[in-house]
Amino acid sequence: MNYENLLTSTENGILTITINRPDKLNALNKKTVTEIGVAITSAKADDAVKAVIITGSGPKSFVAGADIAEFVGLSVEEGKELAQFGQAVFRSIETCHKPVIAAVNGFALGGGCELSMACHLRIASDNAKFGQPEVNLGLIAGYGGTQRLIQYIGKTKATELHMTADMINAEQALALGLVNYVVSPEQLMPKCIEIIEKIKSKSPKAITGVINSVNAYFENGTDGFNAEINEFGKCFATEDFKEGTSAFLEKRKANFTGK
Repeated sequence: MNYENLLTSTENGILTITINRPDKLNALNKKTVTEIGVAITSAKADDAVKAVIITGSGPKSFVAGADIAEFVGLSVEEGKELAQFGQAVFRSIETCHKPVIAAVNGFALGGGCELSMACHLRIASDNAKFGQPEVNLGLIAGYGGTQRLIQYIGKTKATELHMTADMINAEQALALGLVNYVVSPEQLMPKCIEIIEKIKSKSPKAITGVINSVNAYFENGTDGFNAEINEFGKCFATEDFKEGTSAFLEKRKANFTGK
């Protein structure tokens, strides 16, 4: 599919989604968020896609925030609708049954920080910066930022970052547990691919079970332990389980098919 604000490519089962608005530091307007949602929906349905990487074009920015020009003049109800729309798209990333990694190649601010947090893993280049500066505009985060930042780094520090609009660098993000790895810009995509290749060697059914169970921990009204029980039980009906246990007992490498 042709996109206006995204570049996409698929290689070795990995779909790379590149947000392509470099003149705007890849700021998210509604069109871009819509296209991200379409790309994720397509990835979910495409059996050839085993994993997704989301990144930004150019050397400076992953996503430097939302396109503020679209916010001017919105009513209360229109603002709520915008937040509901953005949250729904980012939730579709978080609940994707295939692994999604954010390759954060620069500024990840506002909606960019929120987008990265919706992904299952975050790999940052050493020039990356994270922040939720919405209060500078008389706003708060609206695409899930107040909730996910707490989940990753805890209430105390998350509240500070939201209230002060301070940015943190890649090493600080690593120390706080917001990102998984920090690498040089040249090693960013290779590191993402390295991790995905490792995940791809595991059972796709089991990976989906991990994603569902981990998400359940943070969902209101969801018993995470019970979700784990259900996902654990589902594994026993899969061909992957039979293959994995047989390979273990036969002391060979498993060949998972995702069935």
